[in-house]
Amino acid sequence: MKSIVVANWKMNPATFKEAKKLFEATRKAAESAKNVAIVVAPPAIFLRELSVGYKGKRLSFAVQNAHYEAGGAFTGEVSMSEARDAKCSSVIIGHAERRGMGESNEDTRKKVAVALAIGLTPVLCVGERTRSQSGEHFEFVREQLVAGFADVPPAKIPRVVIAYEPVWAIGAERPMNARDMHEMAIFIRKTIVDRYGQGGMNLKILYGGSIDESNAGEMMRNGDVNGLLVGRVSTDAAKFTALVSVLDAL
Repeated sequence: MKSIVVANWKMNPATFKEAKKLFEATRKAAESAKNVAIVVAPPAIFLRELSVGYKGKRLSFAVQNAHYEAGGAFTGEVSMSEARDAKCSSVIIGHAERRGMGESNEDTRKKVAVALAIGLTPVLCVGERTRSQSGEHFEFVREQLVAGFADVPPAKIPRVVIAYEPVWAIGAERPMNARDMHEMAIFIRKTIVDRYGQGGMNLKILYGGSIDESNAGEMMRNGDVNGLLVGRVSTDAAKFTALVSVLDAL
């Protein structure tokens, strides 16, 4: 089973020239790694040119955000159809940064359903902002999951990828402990199975939050995850290549 790495470039780099250079390094990493499936999520303005110019099979593309409406008066937005036409195969939904800008559980519900209907793989992001001893964060994540899967037909549940990103760990010096991630992965699957059926056992779960080549192996070995959602490190060609090499060797 290949490890999945979603490379979320966020609002980087500043120019298309730099984006091409970063993509070339990412492509080389993808083509030398037999056991890693890389999904590149560049800024939307660079997406089509990068995807159309790529003729290989070793990586695929995701849009960082897309609207649930098919088209219309939504200035500044990108539709799922437009993303698919730009050769995207996946869409990131409910990223912590988007939720911070106001994206709601209701929005993610609509987006997941539309993505599946149109043939895109939804990468549904969930995760708490803070963590307490009382375990309230589990209920917070449960609400995000229940909303995100509300309109997903049972047969399509395994097609949704879950990216768990504890917001408190993003940009932190250290990532979440792999054993704590293992506990959360069990909770995520149990939540979906209890609510929506056995398809939840086959969910692919990614971890995102301060991950790099030094800790990726431990998270993959002991975190009960299928891959990683990589932010900052995905825009550093050397670090990203090193991270992919670590995963390829597992």
